[in-house]
Amino acid sequence: MILVTGGMGFIGLHTAHHLARCGEQVLVTRYRRSRTPEFLERYLASGQVRVAVVDVADPFSVLEAMATHRVTSVLHLAVPALGAEPVGREIEVNVGGLRNVLEGARALGLERVTMASSVAVYAGSGDGPWEEAQPLPLASPSATSAFKKAEEVLALHYADRTGMDVCCVRIGVVYGPLYHSLSNLPSRLVHSAVRPEVALPDRPSVPGARLDLSDLVYAEDCAAGLTLVHLAAARRRVYNLGGGRAVADREVAAAVVAAVPGWGPPPAGDDPGASAATRYMSLGAIGELGYQPGYSLEEGIVDYVEWIRRHEL
Repeated sequence: MILVTGGMGFIGLHTAHHLARCGEQVLVTRYRRSRTPEFLERYLASGQVRVAVVDVADPFSVLEAMATHRVTSVLHLAVPALGAEPVGREIEVNVGGLRNVLEGARALGLERVTMASSVAVYAGSGDGPWEEAQPLPLASPSATSAFKKAEEVLALHYADRTGMDVCCVRIGVVYGPLYHSLSNLPSRLVHSAVRPEVALPDRPSVPGARLDLSDLVYAEDCAAGLTLVHLAAARRRVYNLGGGRAVADREVAAAVVAAVPGWGPPPAGDDPGASAATRYMSLGAIGELGYQPGYSLEEGIVDYVEWIRRHEL
């Protein structure tokens, strides 16, 4: 049984689906939000995917879920919504939650833990393509950058001290179905084009939230990559997981125009600007596991547009 913390979140739901398609038993956690997309319905009905209410900031809640459902490994995706909590609570959930997952896994003798990190750790690193082994700057211009760097250091130190199999996966900017916060550019343009009558939520008003990190990855590809890493027989300690190239904002707008003929993109002043051609992560390491993006930008946008036409946010 694989525990996916944050399993009712955007990336968690897609990842649970991929794991189930691989024949795995999956336990997804929820805290406040509960969603059942149609692609998970038959797995939930059969019991192959189960749901547990878990507060990762509560060590007893984490340990109880692991023990009750006989969890064998953990894919740790849980994270508070950007800007939704005071910084002290963010530390409690991010760092404390990681500690609780690692301690629970150690106490019960679990096989491995895979932790979701972010491309944001490379902010301020200069030109790419960014490699997993390169030094990261201490300065952190966003909450995601700060917390994920800290969590990587702590998780890998914990692995060194305990001998546990721990891996960190640095995920690019993910877009696609079920992304409800609509903080990144692809999601906002797709929703503006397909559902112009629905007002977009405000972007999080936190420092660094609009960093121009342009390594875009479609949700399906992200979930496939996480599944590959988590199930790999042998694996490295850190992997990049992205789209394999830098994507300028104008390319995203052009892809949406092509998918929704007649739609016009917002004025240029609303666009944060084209991205540098080297601002993306190298995929050499994860490529050794057989990963390569299955969706081009244009294919991902078309698939996303079709999904939004058939569903509510």
